[in-house]
Amino acid sequence: MTVIDGETLVLDLRVNLEAFLAGIDLDAVENTDDDNAGEAYTALRALSPEELAERVPQLVNRWNNIPLAETDGPLAFTRTGLEVPDGADLELPRISLLTLSAPLAPNARAVTINWPKGSGALVLRQQGVEEPFTGYLNGGDSSPAITLAGGGAATGIQAFLDYIPVGFDHILPKGLDHILFVLGLFFLSTRLRPLIWQVSAFTVAHTVTLALGALGWVMIPGDIVEPLIAASIIYVAVENAFTSGLSPWRPVVIFGFGLLHGLGFAAVLGEFGLPPGQFIPALLGFNLGVEIGQLTVIAIAFALIGWFARKAWYRSRIAVPASCVIAAVGAFWFVERVFT
Repeated sequence: MTVIDGETLVLDLRVNLEAFLAGIDLDAVENTDDDNAGEAYTALRALSPEELAERVPQLVNRWNNIPLAETDGPLAFTRTGLEVPDGADLELPRISLLTLSAPLAPNARAVTINWPKGSGALVLRQQGVEEPFTGYLNGGDSSPAITLAGGGAATGIQAFLDYIPVGFDHILPKGLDHILFVLGLFFLSTRLRPLIWQVSAFTVAHTVTLALGALGWVMIPGDIVEPLIAASIIYVAVENAFTSGLSPWRPVVIFGFGLLHGLGFAAVLGEFGLPPGQFIPALLGFNLGVEIGQLTVIAIAFALIGWFARKAWYRSRIAVPASCVIAAVGAFWFVERVFT
């Protein structure tokens, strides 16, 4: 978000235009194929950049009816720029740069952004001012009133608190691979001591690489990290099927896998970044949110099947079959991620 000469508000949006035009509910799904509008999305995805550009006015009109932004009244945006990548893999999302501009009233001092419901998460950054506003909006959220002259940067406490739900959201509901890994730890044994050992090793490890990745000191491509994360799921699940106790090497192996998962979290964090002035508080908040999400997964698992763990047949009828299912899902993801 930028103000030009005090007269024009400019929004540079990096978005999956096809998903918005098709009406995909980005708040509810990670995979466009899981939405009822998946077929419409696939058809739009096959369009050339020129053909897709012809559809953009209907999206801008839809956003103006919300309205997308307000000062003392609604702002009317027009498209002033569009960059659509050409020749991209049809199996992958195509991220376009859409530039919208709207005239400001002479006395405008602040603006509120209304991010449409179903649009997924938005990282909103103010540009060209001192102490710029940086915020995270889910679909259906509105920003606070953002002072156009700047000065709206979050305090350390605000950044810390704002990024806790961001980290939590990337476990529940969006981090299915991380959820399955944590469940793999749980199904080895529901006794507290082995579970604490495993979760502690995992937590320490992913905290280290999350910080290093967020700082840009460790960079490993996602096409390497993501298959290895799937392999880690397979490992813990298969070991669960063949052993009923915590082996001496398991915490060490899990620490290594935690390093991989931390890089995965860092990649997610890198997609929307951290406020430059509040890097450490935001990073700590994100990590705390991840931890709360992981503990929530374990708490839900305990609530659902913890009572059965006292039964003699728990391992043969619940823990081992569940671990086999987890291993099978991990194997599917491994193959999919290696070959796509």
